[in-house]
Amino acid sequence: MAADEPLVLGIETSCDETGVGIVHGTTLLADAVASSVDTHARFGGVVPEIASRAHLEAMVPTIERALKTAGVSPKDLDGIAVTAGPGLAGALLVGVSAAKAYAYALGKPLYGVNHLASHICVDQLEHGRLPEPTMALLVSGGHSSLLLSADITSDVRPMGATIDDAAGEAFDKIARVLDLGFPGGPVIDRLAKEGDPAAIAFPRGLSGSRDPAYDFSFSGLKTAVARWIEAKRAAGEDVPVRDVAASFQEAVVDVLTRKAVRACKDEGVDHLMIGGGVAANSRLRALAQERCERAGIRLRVPRPGLCTDNGAMVAALGSEMVARNRPASDLELSADSSLPVTDPHVPGAHSHAHDHDHVHEVSKENLYS
Repeated sequence: MAADEPLVLGIETSCDETGVGIVHGTTLLADAVASSVDTHARFGGVVPEIASRAHLEAMVPTIERALKTAGVSPKDLDGIAVTAGPGLAGALLVGVSAAKAYAYALGKPLYGVNHLASHICVDQLEHGRLPEPTMALLVSGGHSSLLLSADITSDVRPMGATIDDAAGEAFDKIARVLDLGFPGGPVIDRLAKEGDPAAIAFPRGLSGSRDPAYDFSFSGLKTAVARWIEAKRAAGEDVPVRDVAASFQEAVVDVLTRKAVRACKDEGVDHLMIGGGVAANSRLRALAQERCERAGIRLRVPRPGLCTDNGAMVAALGSEMVARNRPASDLELSADSSLPVTDPHVPGAHSHAHDHDHVHEVSKENLYS
């Protein structure tokens, strides 16, 4: 671990997880998470107001836990990174406000970074530096995107995205129809292992020769599965839950992996990185591995804990911003719930690396003591 590598704290509050990570270069020192998922479960989905309040309560204890785990002092940090978007507006505001307060109090540069770019960058903590360019397939409750990253700090190009439901949303909705609870991904993955993926021929969205090559659609699949289940129940028959789970899951991962491998081939990129919460799905990993091996593409998937939303991924991207001398954000940084992935970070209006001297001026008396 080189002494001159940046030491960065990252804060992630885009949805229902309060994540705080500390990274030294590409080495993960701490990854503290406080989740409010159980509070949302009885509503069958994330309630933004509840998420925001939970972030507010968890923020300081989670930051202190991360600092303690990493064994570092706040004054040793080289920067504070925070998810500026996309995500739930109220939830993002809590994280951005906290990051600004810590940056101001400590006299450290602030980096507002993109949630999706962070999901790509987190793989560096496990498999070393990302080759450039890298193709990334990001699949979660809010996103299903194919992205080409030539430079993770400044050049991320959208290749394709979901035109309706994200893959994770489809998992949650089918789990609800099957009365399996929330979140749906892990339970469907578990039940699918005992089912037959070829039992029911569910549709593969946007897979025709005239359909957009890299875009995704899961709304039609979701409707088809729900109708199939309803028809069984209406006929007074038992629903083969394991076969439904396996067949539905296969339809989702078949489309995701096929389009991702196709994009790699079309762009001449020999690395595919898969991230986001759904990347924890065991069948997605297995099928992606199989198809990548056949196509001569190297697959990189972080361990499941780094696929779901976490502060480590934000710290990883922040560390890269510092290492590459990217301009820091202003203390006027705002949360942007629809921040485009083409903006991996939000530089300040007049930012240059040395412009943070004014922060040091106001905080000679260290407010964090």
